[in-house]
Amino acid sequence: MAYQPQFKVKATYMRGGTSKGTFFNIANLPKEALEDTRKRDKLLQRIVGSPDVYKKQMDGMGGASSSTSKAILVGKSDVPGHDVDYYFCQVAIDKDFVDMSGNCGNLSSAVGPFAIHEGLVDNVPENGVCCVRIWQANIKKTILCYVTMEDGMVKEMGDYEIDGVAFPAEEIKLEFVEPVDPSEELFPTGNLVDDLEVPGVGTFKATMITAGIPTVFVNADEIGYKGTELQGDINSDTEALERFEKIRIAGALKMGVMKSAEDALTQQHTPKIAFVSPAQDFITSSGKEVKASEMDLHVRALSMQQLHHAMMGTASVAIGVAACIPGTLVNLAAGGGEKESVTFGHPSGAIKVGASLSQKDGKYTVEKASMSRSARIIMDGNVFVPAGTMDV
Repeated sequence: MAYQPQFKVKATYMRGGTSKGTFFNIANLPKEALEDTRKRDKLLQRIVGSPDVYKKQMDGMGGASSSTSKAILVGKSDVPGHDVDYYFCQVAIDKDFVDMSGNCGNLSSAVGPFAIHEGLVDNVPENGVCCVRIWQANIKKTILCYVTMEDGMVKEMGDYEIDGVAFPAEEIKLEFVEPVDPSEELFPTGNLVDDLEVPGVGTFKATMITAGIPTVFVNADEIGYKGTELQGDINSDTEALERFEKIRIAGALKMGVMKSAEDALTQQHTPKIAFVSPAQDFITSSGKEVKASEMDLHVRALSMQQLHHAMMGTASVAIGVAACIPGTLVNLAAGGGEKESVTFGHPSGAIKVGASLSQKDGKYTVEKASMSRSARIIMDGNVFVPAGTMDV
């Protein structure tokens, strides 16, 4: 076989929260990728290592999981009051598509540090906290990312720990401003709880909400679970995964997120499917014992048809908002009543999330949702791409 030349693209590999991804300054992308979204997608897929029939992404930057098969594009923003535009690309592992229907809340925490690193943010303080104003272009929402600066550099090392990440780092606070526009429906069906009919599976109570990312919540006991399950309990069960996908599709159709079941073939990132249960003792994936007294409820969620090893950031926003609205399944699992925040258990441990809401004429408005994450640059340099990758 003749030697195939390669070209290189400047990239930064980062961890944000419990996710990792390859970050690009939009200005550094090849001209062809900027002019043609099909060529851009082919470029991102090849860099991440998809589509890979072996589901290993051995020949790319991806880590063969929904938490690591991600590409992030960041550039100077033209949106008033914002520093940067942020495009999130969920790259399918074994299928030929890139899903840009939603956001990654975990990697949102890395967008601020990356933007500062790339010189995309003006008036960055030498010391103190820099608020990077992010325009999340996929969903057209504002995210405020609070990054600590020390001697003109992003402070990455610290003592803030996240369940699901082995090492501590500096805390990064995130605020999702109006995650649901007041003109949009927080509950697309008009109900806090619906009876969701799933063809061939059954009928379940469900809370369907659009905050953070469209999410379908069901009760763990109704679908045969305790709510303390780990990845190995579900991801090795093909029948269970197929059942979850049927529930997700039924919820998506009822919410209006999908027009037909066929949309699920190319829209795996949204909506999310999650199940909730009351607080109870459990053992995390790392073997740590967590007591019921340390949390308000349990939540498990699937991403890209696999149980997540911790919790997606955007789903955490949905959890925080739903938990603060009396009567939702999330709120009821947390004990019911008025709340400003909750701590929920997930396969790797627990996390606290909160939301500020107001109510008028029976309709809730989400002013902001908040959580803390951390982020770190792992690699900064060039990624090599085989010639002909962008041929379409």
